[in-house]
Amino acid sequence: MSSIRHSEFDIGHSGFTLPPARATAKSISMKVYFVLILFISTSAVAFAQSVAQPINHLANKSSDGKTASKQFVLFDVEFTYTKADADNSTPSKSHFYVTGNLINPERPKDWTAPVDYRNGTVHLRLEVLDKPPGDAPTRWTFCYIPNKGQGNGYGCTGTELFTTEGIFEKDVPMTSFWENESIVWSEGIKQMDLVIKDDSGGQGHAHKRADHEKYFPTRVRITMTQVAVGETYVH
Repeated sequence: MSSIRHSEFDIGHSGFTLPPARATAKSISMKVYFVLILFISTSAVAFAQSVAQPINHLANKSSDGKTASKQFVLFDVEFTYTKADADNSTPSKSHFYVTGNLINPERPKDWTAPVDYRNGTVHLRLEVLDKPPGDAPTRWTFCYIPNKGQGNGYGCTGTELFTTEGIFEKDVPMTSFWENESIVWSEGIKQMDLVIKDDSGGQGHAHKRADHEKYFPTRVRITMTQVAVGETYVH
């Protein structure tokens, strides 16, 4: 304690200097104060890191704690679709076009490398929020419109038939759906065309129905998640 310089404890502008004993007590008090401040600051940083780290880990994990697979949401749209919408959609009727900011702008330009989504799976999720009465069998077809096509020029997958409101999900191999080979996957996807249909087949667009009131208006939320080859969809 004798090494403490009394001049370090000059107070204010009066020129008053504390006596040695009081200076020593003041020094100890100030050192304790600074140690306490340092301890609190260090603890706060440690606490913040302990809170942030699990959040960062959770961002890559599913609800059951498994590491998320290599996947991305191609689009997630919710919309009301009326008979007027179906009649007036262009260039094709009964279509809802997922373009612009509705489709993920960060989707890969090449779906074959470095991550192979072309040979993976797509997770389809349809949430029917509102459907007219009558339990008319309905399906939505989802068509990939590529930046570069070949043959037919595009390919389509879609939901199973449904008759009620609810949530309907399924996984579809990317090599199994209609005309999947008509897309040059290394050139990426430009947009998605969603088509509402009845149960009569490929040309069964709902706007053609005489009983169209069983199909319109409807409100749906549709999500497509692309999963890399060898990986499993993680919710």
